[in-house]
Amino acid sequence: MKTFLSVLTVLAAIVAFWYAACVPMNIKGVLDTAERGGAEVMPATSKARRDMGTFGLVAGNTFAIAQTWEQDRPRLPAPHQVVTELWKTTVMKKLTSKRSLVYHAQVTLKATLMGFVIGTGLGVLLAVGIVHSRVMDMSVMPWAIVSQTIPIIALAPMIIVVLYSIGVQGILPKAIISAYLSFFPVVVGMVKGLRSPDAMQLDLLKTYSANTSQGFWKLRLPSSMPYLFTSLKIGIAASLLGAIVGELPTGAVSGLGARLLAGSYYGQTVQIWSALFAAAILAGLLVALLELIEKIVLKRMGMQQ
Repeated sequence: MKTFLSVLTVLAAIVAFWYAACVPMNIKGVLDTAERGGAEVMPATSKARRDMGTFGLVAGNTFAIAQTWEQDRPRLPAPHQVVTELWKTTVMKKLTSKRSLVYHAQVTLKATLMGFVIGTGLGVLLAVGIVHSRVMDMSVMPWAIVSQTIPIIALAPMIIVVLYSIGVQGILPKAIISAYLSFFPVVVGMVKGLRSPDAMQLDLLKTYSANTSQGFWKLRLPSSMPYLFTSLKIGIAASLLGAIVGELPTGAVSGLGARLLAGSYYGQTVQIWSALFAAAILAGLLVALLELIEKIVLKRMGMQQ
């Protein structure tokens, strides 16, 4: 109950701050609209308002505060506008409609899951190689770290162009970008997990004449499961981000990235924010699903009550 109240308090504070931020962010647009409608605003000219600070405009035009939360194309949409747009584009639209966020979310989800599977498989294989081979540890691990210093927003267009030039189109380029972001957390977490058994446990296996393969399956792999699932929860969120970024350079017409692009082209900030919240909700659901799988797997392995 205390945790629930703490979360509710933080959420209420964020919403209150959000509403307060909408006022200075949107006031100039509201006053321009009010002036065109014949209302008296202070200052009277748009040039004077541009030169004046936003807080001064709010203080001189308090009648316009409520309107900053109701603009059609605000700089910063109010929370209720985003919630209304989410409702209209999820519950009130057919799932097959291209105006439905559910439709766009499932397009992005396909690339996310494909990239996540590729990235996870690659990450686990690299981690096993790094733990069992000092050569790979000294050569591959530094390159894996360096690869994450390249901004994905710069790398994505290059990947798209190269793959398109050899005829690879559709979901695979987005999945590769998604895999690029998701494999690194899995590598780091899995390496940490496979190395988590202490020297006494490893020596005990040696006294039982266990070989490297038996040590891996009986000790290292089970010990790495908590680390792996923690990495997977980070990786799935990164994978979703990669899928969205992969949709941006392609000019896609479907997917959450496409909704972000369309909103930016036409100045539909409410659409942009609703797509962002849809992505956040989707990421939360994927992480929650992995957490449920983690509890089931660890309980069956006797590692959790």
